[in-house]
Amino acid sequence: MNHKLIITRYKDTIISALFDGMDLVQVSLSPSKDNEILGNIYLGKVKNIVKNINAAFVEIADGRMCYYAMAENRYPIMANQPKPEEGEKLKEIQVKIGDELVVQVIKEDVKSKAPVVSSNINLTGKYAALTYGNSSIGISKKIEDAEERKRLKNLVRPYVCKEYGFIVRTNAAYVQEELIIKEIKNLIDIYNNIRTYGVHKTCFSLLYRTPPGYICDIRDGYSDQVDEFVTDDTELYENMKEYLEKHQPEDLEKLRFYQDDTISLADLYGINEKVKEAVRPTVWLKSGGTLVIQPTEALTVIDVNTGKAIAGKKKVQETFLKINLEAAKEIAKQIRLRNLSGIIIVDFIDMELKEHKDLLMQELESYLKKDPIKTTLVDMTTLGLVEITRKKVRKPLHEQIQEVSGTVNKL
Repeated sequence: MNHKLIITRYKDTIISALFDGMDLVQVSLSPSKDNEILGNIYLGKVKNIVKNINAAFVEIADGRMCYYAMAENRYPIMANQPKPEEGEKLKEIQVKIGDELVVQVIKEDVKSKAPVVSSNINLTGKYAALTYGNSSIGISKKIEDAEERKRLKNLVRPYVCKEYGFIVRTNAAYVQEELIIKEIKNLIDIYNNIRTYGVHKTCFSLLYRTPPGYICDIRDGYSDQVDEFVTDDTELYENMKEYLEKHQPEDLEKLRFYQDDTISLADLYGINEKVKEAVRPTVWLKSGGTLVIQPTEALTVIDVNTGKAIAGKKKVQETFLKINLEAAKEIAKQIRLRNLSGIIIVDFIDMELKEHKDLLMQELESYLKKDPIKTTLVDMTTLGLVEITRKKVRKPLHEQIQEVSGTVNKL
């Protein structure tokens, strides 16, 4: 294993890139000035209610309107609302125009669509996430060991109350109890601070800022599978060190500062060229086949073509299967690399035999399961189209590049 998280800066852009050897696995770009609002918690104000869609529009800053689905938010935390007594159930509240309430940004704005906010506060750590309004315990489905699931559930149960529950993340598997409990107590402290003091702040106050994207990459990645966190930027190094010392001291020894006057960290790993490749529509397969990847506003379409692979082949069906299996592995890689999300439709090469189709679906599912972000293989339609869904965490790579326009070309 040789996994490294490379974090570097070029002018006004921070680049976070996960490498397996010299192979780029995952990358994200973000402005140095942290203007991201995803995950932030604000004391907002209800400016309008649209009854026919059962939604409200909540202002979180001067003129910054966000969509709020009323049916999905049964227990809003209102300004100046007293904290419930121990054991007291949460009360359902219907918001009205003029109400001030605590909201968290759960989806960024997408072109013409406003950001989405929610009262269902979620505070995420490396091992667990605190979930306000849901007092259950969830265990990551990626933890398949029944005994380990039972251990983690028993470990977390004493900290659940009427106000909140927890989701135990994949990173928690086989981790020492002390580390998980320490993080859970920290999440509870953050929640209590928002619930006790945040509700009394002035309207539009920022009550909680989610860590910068590159810090989230350290937190959310499977750090037990990453050998080093490497940066060549002094400020980023100090920020990473501070975060690790406070929240992940067990990983502090993995932090490295790169210093070489002859070649930059970005050039050493060829990040510029690899990011450019990661947004090109055509991906060539070793067999001679191709993938054509086309993101749209509604969904992403991936078309698998035979390309040069079919020339002179006699056993056509076996060739189709071989190309499709190779494509399945590359598709799983590209989905993660490009950070594609939502609905993804794959048009594989048509195959006649059912056993070939079943084998393809099994292989594709096994590759998708390796993605740290929840990715689901839905089904193959009668037309042979395969539907995949992937949870949206950040904007896709091509949109990130548009936001830091020109950076990749100038690295």
